[in-house]
Amino acid sequence: MPHNASRYLAEGPRVGIRHFTHEDGAEFTARARESKDLHQPWLFPPDSAPAYTAYAARLIEDPSKAGFLVCEKGDGSIAGFININNIVEGGFQSGTLGYGAFAHAAGRGLMSEGLDLVVRYAFGPMRLHRLEINVQPGNAASIALARSRGFRLEGFSPNMLFVDGAWRDHERWAITTEMIEEPGRRR
Repeated sequence: MPHNASRYLAEGPRVGIRHFTHEDGAEFTARARESKDLHQPWLFPPDSAPAYTAYAARLIEDPSKAGFLVCEKGDGSIAGFININNIVEGGFQSGTLGYGAFAHAAGRGLMSEGLDLVVRYAFGPMRLHRLEINVQPGNAASIALARSRGFRLEGFSPNMLFVDGAWRDHERWAITTEMIEEPGRRR
């Protein structure tokens, strides 16, 4: 009898996470185009085939990045994405998270579940110790997600990242392995 391994790296009750593939381009770019009003001015995921090809290649080939698609378990549709960028090993064992929900999945708790899975995967198989999220202060939905998943506000950095044609202020939110192991901590 053949063994059917899960197509997901990790699964929750409603979503699973898996790595990006080049074959995901058509669905990902269609979802990105449908979600422009939700994403902008905070986020600009690739919405064309050439842009997706370049984006996915970086996530697949660059060892300092890991890209995860958050997929609904029922039909496998892409609900959103969570990327770990700037992965540094050695004494730091850290990475920086970026994420976005697609409009059809927003407000349904799928990204909360997906972010929990990515954090556990990063602190487990990837052996990271710390994850940081940098969020523009006006991005209430992204801040709410970080806060609800147990990330702590660590600081404010003026003119930190170049987004939408200008240097933007960002709040820095972080979580470490010790924080998710604390009694009573949401996970």
